[in-house]
Amino acid sequence: MRERVVAAASALTLEAGWAGLTMGKLADRVGVSRQTVYNEVGSKPQLAEEMVLAELAKFLAVVDAAFDERPDDLVEAIRLASYGVLELARGNALLQAVVSASYGAETELLPLLTTRNDALVRTATIAVRRRVTAYPVDLDERHLDAAIDMVVRLVLSHVVHPVGDAADTADDIAWISGRTLRP
Repeated sequence: MRERVVAAASALTLEAGWAGLTMGKLADRVGVSRQTVYNEVGSKPQLAEEMVLAELAKFLAVVDAAFDERPDDLVEAIRLASYGVLELARGNALLQAVVSASYGAETELLPLLTTRNDALVRTATIAVRRRVTAYPVDLDERHLDAAIDMVVRLVLSHVVHPVGDAADTADDIAWISGRTLRP
């Protein structure tokens, strides 16, 4: 039920904007009571965080696929993952609506990608760390955590504010990663 509610919220946000999304409209879209929507996702700000984390899951699937494709080359896995994430971001309508601050999204959604992105960064960092530790990396825990945090935040920065070609950006992220993560 939660997944249905979050997916419907994303669709409604694209159609009517975040400001136009009400729990009542969302309940009607899903075909449940408004109380059921509140029971599933809590308040509207909690719904916003659920939407961001649901989108993040799509991006982390791209990351997993890249690491699966390059189980013997960490830097190349990071390059492929970065490129895949940046390309997915370019075509993600909900993300583009949030980042462009359209649809009234700037008040609750945009900060979840920028200034209040703790859950996003934490979730992505855990997922990337799980993948990176399968490779031989000669770093102590503190420096490994710092390197992974750097990669996650750098990719996120380019997702929120792309400044160049996805392939070039992925190459640059891989180069930086290679300088810090190669044994």
